[in-house]
Amino acid sequence: MNDKVSPGGPTQEGIARRHFVRSAAAASLCLALDGHAHATAATDDEKTIKSALSPAVQMQFMRPGQLEKAIRDFPVVYVPFGLIEWHGRHLPLGNDALKAHAILVKTAEQFGGVVYPPVYFHEGFPQESLLPVLTELFARLKRTGFRVILGVSGHNVKGQIDMIDKALAPVVADGTVVGAGLWEITLSRSAESNTDHAAKWETSNMMFFYPDLVDMSALGDGPLAPDMKPPDGIGGLDPRKHASAEVGRRNVELASQAIGRKARELFESLPEDQRSFILPAISPGHWWMI
Repeated sequence: MNDKVSPGGPTQEGIARRHFVRSAAAASLCLALDGHAHATAATDDEKTIKSALSPAVQMQFMRPGQLEKAIRDFPVVYVPFGLIEWHGRHLPLGNDALKAHAILVKTAEQFGGVVYPPVYFHEGFPQESLLPVLTELFARLKRTGFRVILGVSGHNVKGQIDMIDKALAPVVADGTVVGAGLWEITLSRSAESNTDHAAKWETSNMMFFYPDLVDMSALGDGPLAPDMKPPDGIGGLDPRKHASAEVGRRNVELASQAIGRKARELFESLPEDQRSFILPAISPGHWWMI
């Protein structure tokens, strides 16, 4: 093309070429911006908490080398507690332990640490028999090399926290490990993170994690008995109107992150010489079982 300018002004060829260049540049910029937008959206999507539970942080699925690496990286163990209990006609009986366990898996995915399998013994059992068993469990976790032990109950009654704290007390007494008993929403409780009994919050959690286990049709269309009274046994906002997987996702996001921050805070409260994995290895001769 000829860019020569005539006395009367630029040639049509010059205009056409410059227009083409400007258009191509604009198109390239648009493509770049669009690509950046897609990349940003992908990044944001990757940050959005997902419902799938990674086996890589669940102790029962880990191989010895994986367990050892996880403890060396962040020596925190999360122990979920629950029970088998009525949770409406629409939710699974193991709701509380399932909820606590799944939230803790999300915590470990984000912050590190290892999740112990759910414990279904609860404060309704004779404490004189149960507390020594739980203390022994926590002591075995300590001997495995964990420096922070968090017992997290999805059964939201004070007796659960008292039980966990009493069982932990002899284990943390020497100051080489730290621990605490919590509900899953103790640290995140707010307008977007709360609990109830088989109503808005617990139904939303199950909708997010285990939608195939939720049967809303089992509640029918009529009014529900209030305050956990028969025949429905539900306490809180009507889940048919207020529950959703998105409500559950946000609740899980806030709860898991709050627990993770607490785990990090407790770990950093230890003397520096007590923050490391204490065993030579997870292998016979040094470790066998919990």
